[in-house]
Amino acid sequence: MSSAFGIPAFRRLWVAGLVSDTGDWFLFIALPLVVLRLSGSAVGTSLAFLLELAPAVVLAPLAARLAGRLDRRLLMVCTNVGQALALIPLLFVRSPEDLPIAYAVIAVHASLAALFEPAKNSMLPDLVEADRLVSANALIGLNQNLARLVGGPLGGVALMVGGLGLVVALDAASYVISAILIATLPRAAGRPAGVGEHETASAPMGVGAALRLRALRAVYAIVGLASVAQGMFLVLFLLFVTDPLHGSDADVGLLRGIQAIGAIVAGLALGFFTRGASPRALTIGSVFAFGLVSLVTWNLPSITTQLWPYVVLFAIVGAPGVIMMTGVMSIMQTAAAPRERAAAFASLGLVAAVGQAVGILLAGLAGDPALLVPLLDLQACLYLAAGVVGLIWMRRPAADAEPATPRGGARPVEAPPARGRDRERPSGD
Repeated sequence: MSSAFGIPAFRRLWVAGLVSDTGDWFLFIALPLVVLRLSGSAVGTSLAFLLELAPAVVLAPLAARLAGRLDRRLLMVCTNVGQALALIPLLFVRSPEDLPIAYAVIAVHASLAALFEPAKNSMLPDLVEADRLVSANALIGLNQNLARLVGGPLGGVALMVGGLGLVVALDAASYVISAILIATLPRAAGRPAGVGEHETASAPMGVGAALRLRALRAVYAIVGLASVAQGMFLVLFLLFVTDPLHGSDADVGLLRGIQAIGAIVAGLALGFFTRGASPRALTIGSVFAFGLVSLVTWNLPSITTQLWPYVVLFAIVGAPGVIMMTGVMSIMQTAAAPRERAAAFASLGLVAAVGQAVGILLAGLAGDPALLVPLLDLQACLYLAAGVVGLIWMRRPAADAEPATPRGGARPVEAPPARGRDRERPSGD
């Protein structure tokens, strides 16, 4: 297996993602701080986070239909331009009375992202051969973490130096650059999945039908359990650092940011050096690693509260995140037939958003300090449960979808064998 980075079209898509993700991290850091300052309430900040989750659920059916019927390249370009324009109202946010503007921008921005991701993920197998999908997905995970490592700190600096206006300008510019790069991708990659040059797209599969695809049920279950765990982490992590560890705000930032180190190492290894990696093995091994490292971390304060062991553990735990999503994306791209992919990825976003919301609500029980450690252990056990689901699935792989044939006629990686059903006939998050 050679690296997907050797394909010029993929390199342009990768750079587009790196630029726009870096701009996003400017906003991810700055906007919640602005909301917190203006609202003076953690509730207001929580509302901002929930607004980012809702569109993936509400717009999943629309995302599936648009990415399944329209030119995906054009859809992504228009979405990027829309995201740049949607930031402009933030220039008028100056007082608590202007907070509804900020919330509206967050909702619109997240809505456009919910339309962008299924189009990007379903287009990837048309840019790279099947034996490079693991590399391609790992490199996309790598650029997201590089963006976090660079854009997070710079976002805080930009807010301090130039205020929200500078942050908006930089993020908007990143979307424009991304749109230009995506517009240069091959026209063939933009066609609706499974549609030839002289064909027209039929009615795309809907989210309800995609959720029922047997080949993807285990993937949805794994991502759902992992997303509940992630939602719990978002809340419980802060309580863990400030209570059992007695850490400072700086310690919170250090431990949250250090995760990018493990993620970057894993992304580089999978993207450039790993050959013949099994997407199923990557997925299952990573969720087990997530659970075991988490269990050690959450229970270590009974032995020591010195910071350095936690720096090491949080750096390590960044790796399973990239590995898991690399495996999941590769499985989705090969197990789903071409015309199923858009709906499948929209469904995946729905499952992940609902799971995170459930996790956030569960973590609210940590208002009772006695429940903090049990909830943290539950969070770790959800990853282990996801691994068990994967092990059962590996012994009994589903065979519900006809393997997709990516660009160049290469055989898909680990695509399950077809049962003779015509999976090219779609039905309707």
